[in-house]
Amino acid sequence: MQRLLRRLLPALCPARAAAAAPAFLAPPARPARPRPMALRPPPPAAGAGGGGGPRRVAGESPEHDDLENVLEKEILKENKESTQQRKERCASTDSTDSLMVEMPFVNIDIEDEFAVRLTSEVNLKKKRKRTTGRENEEDNERKKKKKEQYRPNFFISIPITNSEISGGVQAVQDTIIQKDHRLSKAMVHCGSLHVTLLVMHLSSKEEVSTAVDALSDSKDLVEDLLKGKTVDLSFQGIDHFRNEVGFVKLAESDHTAILMEIAETIKKIFQEKGILAGGDRAFKPHLTFMKLSKSPKLRKEVKKIDPSLYEKFKSHYFGDEILHRLDLCSMLKKKQPNGYYYCESCVILGEKHAAEPDDAELVSLSKRLVENAVLKAVQQYLEETQNKNKQTDGSPVKTEEATSGSKNENDNDNSK
Repeated sequence: MQRLLRRLLPALCPARAAAAAPAFLAPPARPARPRPMALRPPPPAAGAGGGGGPRRVAGESPEHDDLENVLEKEILKENKESTQQRKERCASTDSTDSLMVEMPFVNIDIEDEFAVRLTSEVNLKKKRKRTTGRENEEDNERKKKKKEQYRPNFFISIPITNSEISGGVQAVQDTIIQKDHRLSKAMVHCGSLHVTLLVMHLSSKEEVSTAVDALSDSKDLVEDLLKGKTVDLSFQGIDHFRNEVGFVKLAESDHTAILMEIAETIKKIFQEKGILAGGDRAFKPHLTFMKLSKSPKLRKEVKKIDPSLYEKFKSHYFGDEILHRLDLCSMLKKKQPNGYYYCESCVILGEKHAAEPDDAELVSLSKRLVENAVLKAVQQYLEETQNKNKQTDGSPVKTEEATSGSKNENDNDNSK
């Protein structure tokens, strides 16, 4: 730091540095070369050669004495000058130091002030940044995996079997699609209509089996709550969640309060079995008929659902559903031909006294039987056709691909 300031001193303080400049900036003086001194002969002894005055050596002249004296004076003068130059250099150094002390930044570290860092330090910081970035990515991956581990994949469902309700929902969907055809990808298949009571995550077959047992155990407790009465769920009006999910509302009544108690009872039974069931949100029974999350591509085009698309159905009455069955359904497994979710287990609650729900259930079961029979017939026909082609052409045929193709065709027919 001091060396740098000494270089900058003439520019910073020209007035004061000028006084010290001759001695400070001048090159160091070279020491004077010693010259040989003429040695005087020792004076003669007293009384030698008679007379008390000084006597000259033979051959010595007065001019010789004068020359010796001149040489001595010159040597003394040169020594004095060299001593004076050394003093001046010391004085100039002191003056420079005094000037430096007066500077406001004399004690400041240039490296710290101007963020000067060694290459090794910079590389170390970059390495730390890279390491920190990797750690952040690893943390994100761990959080993502942890989130996926607890993401719900099973739920307790109340299936909608009343054709009046499903028909009304279909009318709403058709009206919305006519106004905005892009939302056709967001519609829920009418065969999948249900009310969700509880969601959970089951990560193994053992947990699925435990959930089946828990649902079976909950039957008696739910029937105790019902006390032989039926729960009539009335659906009327349309609402939404953040304009991203459209659903049919469940009308408030005493039956709705009983449904809330049933959901809480089932939740406790599953948790006692060690199953992580239930979410952070408060339970709000509803009947979803459209949601943007069904199509990621649609989310990029449509951010919100315009409520004006279903304005005329805001207070529409859709019908009643009598609670008679609870299903344990999978969100990920392939759905049934009628569009309803894959059902691991179900319980029937009490005896139904009304005739219409029984007829509706029989119609639903008959549809399933017919669809399964049609599917098997189509598969058998395709297999026979493929075998004939194989015998005639000799070309290999993949039965599994044809079977999967026929299943997809059947699913497409059911979705229409």
